[in-house]
Amino acid sequence: MNTFTLGICIFLFTYYLIITEKIPHTLSALLGGVLMVILKILPSEKAFHSIDLNVIFLLIGMMIIVHITSESGLFQWVAINIAKSVRGEPFPLMLLLMVITALFSALLDNVTTILLLGPVTILITEELKIDSIPFLIAEVIASNIGGTATLIGDPPNILIGSASKLTFNEFAINLSPIALIILVVTIINFKFIFGNKMKVSNVLKAKIMDIDASRALRDKNLMITSLSVLLFVFIGFLTHSITHIEPAFIAFGGAVVLMIVTKKDVEEIFKTIEWKTLFFFIGLFIMVEGIVEIGAIDILANRALTFTGGDLPKTSILILWMSAIISSVVDNIPYTATLIPMIKTGLIPNIATSHPEISLQVIRYSLWWALALGACLGGNGTLIGASANVVAAGIASKSGKNLSFMKFTKYGSLIMIESLLLSTLYLWFRFFR
Repeated sequence: MNTFTLGICIFLFTYYLIITEKIPHTLSALLGGVLMVILKILPSEKAFHSIDLNVIFLLIGMMIIVHITSESGLFQWVAINIAKSVRGEPFPLMLLLMVITALFSALLDNVTTILLLGPVTILITEELKIDSIPFLIAEVIASNIGGTATLIGDPPNILIGSASKLTFNEFAINLSPIALIILVVTIINFKFIFGNKMKVSNVLKAKIMDIDASRALRDKNLMITSLSVLLFVFIGFLTHSITHIEPAFIAFGGAVVLMIVTKKDVEEIFKTIEWKTLFFFIGLFIMVEGIVEIGAIDILANRALTFTGGDLPKTSILILWMSAIISSVVDNIPYTATLIPMIKTGLIPNIATSHPEISLQVIRYSLWWALALGACLGGNGTLIGASANVVAAGIASKSGKNLSFMKFTKYGSLIMIESLLLSTLYLWFRFFR
């Protein structure tokens, strides 16, 4: 069996294990990564380099900050106030959480947003005695949609912005409208899917309204300290394009400062880190790098783009759908990194030369936005399509709940397809009609 076939077999076998959950998904991903190295698909040096430490340290830093902040009672206070603001009504609660999540994801990033809002969601739904999983699914999907809207919302956009020299404003002006439309359609979807299934008794609603939220704050000094650190971390995230300090170091630095200032027991804090989520990412990074190493993504992308024959509308729409489908099953970062040079040095100059009647800006915008929309929105397709999805599953597991691959994919794939149809119409009417 040649290297290419073996690599594909390992990937499909690992994916089968993750879908069926015959063994814990963390072990499935680690097994896939180890097989890629042991069977000589991927050199060990490349395997180590494939682990995205920016993601790992961002997660560790934010997990520590979130845990210490939670000890102050802040999340309980926020949860009670959110529940009271919608009078304990389930769907208005879901709607509010989706809007907040999308907005936060556009301004920060979707992983940080889920790490902050996931625990709050668990607390609210447990207080209302309703299933947390639909709310987590709705939030994750909203986070991926919100992250699509800006340059800093999702890693693929950061990569595209760096390579294309497109500005924050260009991303916001061109992608925010379609992201907003997709969010509204998604909310309508969830109204029909979950709206009539979630019931809270009038007695429980009255009980929620009578709760004194201020009593949830156990340590106001810790809350103030934690919020101060979080504020500086958020400022660091927002000024990343100016300071060029990676978000991972900002989050990890904030965690270190918070542990020092609050004099927390380091060993106890480290026990609260969701290590199985981190090791799932490590296994996934190595396995996906194996697929990149054998050239599978290159071959697929090249053949697909050759199929369009340089026609701009066809090429843009193909990039959109191909990017979403591939990004739903492999990490969108290496995929985006693979397609960027093909678009920048291949498609843009070739289409500009063969179709001089089309302005260069239209060519650039249609191709880059197609890639951004596909790579980001494809994350909603499956549970492993985006980092935020995996983080949400980890938060659910920590609370004794199961956000399974099939349960997420059942709803996520529907939203992904609808999002792509809307994005196709957007690209068509925006650039080609």
